[in-house]
Amino acid sequence: MTSTRIFRAGAMALIVAAGISASGAAAPAPSKITPELISAATKEGKIAFYTSVDVQVAERLSKSFQAKFPGITVQVERSGSERIFQRIGQETTAHIYTADVVNSSDAAHFIIWKRDDALAPSLPEDVAQHFPAGTYDPEGFYAPWRATLSVIGYNTALVKPEEAPRSLADLLDPKWTGKIVKAHPSYSGAILTATFQISRDIGWDYFAKLAQQKVLQVQSATEPAKKLALGERAIMGDGAEYVLFLEKERGAPVEVVYATEGTPMVISPSAVLKTAPHPNAARLFQDYLFTVEAQQLLVEAGGLRSLHDQVKEKPGRTPLSQIELMKEDPAAVVDQVEEIKARYAKYFGT
Repeated sequence: MTSTRIFRAGAMALIVAAGISASGAAAPAPSKITPELISAATKEGKIAFYTSVDVQVAERLSKSFQAKFPGITVQVERSGSERIFQRIGQETTAHIYTADVVNSSDAAHFIIWKRDDALAPSLPEDVAQHFPAGTYDPEGFYAPWRATLSVIGYNTALVKPEEAPRSLADLLDPKWTGKIVKAHPSYSGAILTATFQISRDIGWDYFAKLAQQKVLQVQSATEPAKKLALGERAIMGDGAEYVLFLEKERGAPVEVVYATEGTPMVISPSAVLKTAPHPNAARLFQDYLFTVEAQQLLVEAGGLRSLHDQVKEKPGRTPLSQIELMKEDPAAVVDQVEEIKARYAKYFGT
């Protein structure tokens, strides 16, 4: 994956438009996985990982880490990005410090956490060497651990390919009334990001009309693909591309559609919290998350997208270079979060 392709995908906006340093401080020296770090991390023996990635993917990655570094247990706390943000805020207010490393599909969260001095600088060596300049925080406070797309999908047992929607506008066809499932921006950071991009590019009127389609509303971006695979709905209005990949590879009758208007791209950073109770294990885990080994695992077994320049895309999946993508702009999302949620709730009544 080249720097040019990442720029076209809009990932540059993650930092260029959002992570500008107020202090102008230089990035820390890249963090390396050394025998000394491994020893210190092993003595701590544990790490709490707050993440919005699908729990099966998180557990798979955690087992890989534990096999490589025996003696360190990974406790996965999986929830929607907006719930993770709320939980960390509540725990901080109560002076309860449980989380070590945090991952969210709402990149705006990391802008806020950095401003609030909630993150510890930790720049993994692989990020410094193999991620395009401009795609990670210049001071090393967070980096893009994974990426996915919010896509349309359909159940091939219920919808013929030639009749399947090809655009967001197609979802407004009366024939899909009562047949669509989609996730919610008040729970899912990925859907909050996608809602922002779609409303910016084609207008809120689209959501006002979509709300009239008697949509089955679920919470997480990981849920629509599962509902689709079970045949509970014929059409997936939005949701995580990677879960749809996984369902299809398990044999479910589902297919991905990349909307002709453009497909929202969702960057999901990861960071070490300043109050991490296991700081050495946290830094080791953060370093591991960005290794080519872990990144390739995300792609191969998790169906996700990686910005690591040595990671190969899985054969059979449409490369990012062939998809018309909407641009990420987390800096713009920061000040619009509550407005996006309120406007969406006004249309959908939830």
